[in-house]
Amino acid sequence: QVQLVESGGGLVQAGGSLRLSCAASGRTGSYFYMGWFYQAPGKGREFAAAISLSDGRTYYADSVKGRFTISRDNAKNSMYLQMNSLKPEDTAVYYCVAGDAVFKWNLPHEYAYWGQGTQVTVSS
Repeated sequence: QVQLVESGGGLVQAGGSLRLSCAASGRTGSYFYMGWFYQAPGKGREFAAAISLSDGRTYYADSVKGRFTISRDNAKNSMYLQMNSLKPEDTAVYYCVAGDAVFKWNLPHEYAYWGQGTQVTVSS
């Protein structure tokens, strides 16, 4: 099994920044891709960003491109999401995810492992 634990969420004003972290433990060699999804109240889970752990390729949703940056530290079994220029519509619970074979980066079912989520609230 793989355990994913997010941290770094909180309350920030519009235009501000937050850095989310995801710490992985357990069978950390069993997945090759990690990413972030978010879920706003009353909405489904939406893709934010993903990264290949082998070569560092990154993928972003149009809604966050240019504002968010995903990165990873394989030695620490950790992944990060730097969130800049935050908007009120970014308010959501953010989930760290991991998967072993990902073909459609933006689909939740491609990722077998999910964290519990961390709340991000952006005030206007």
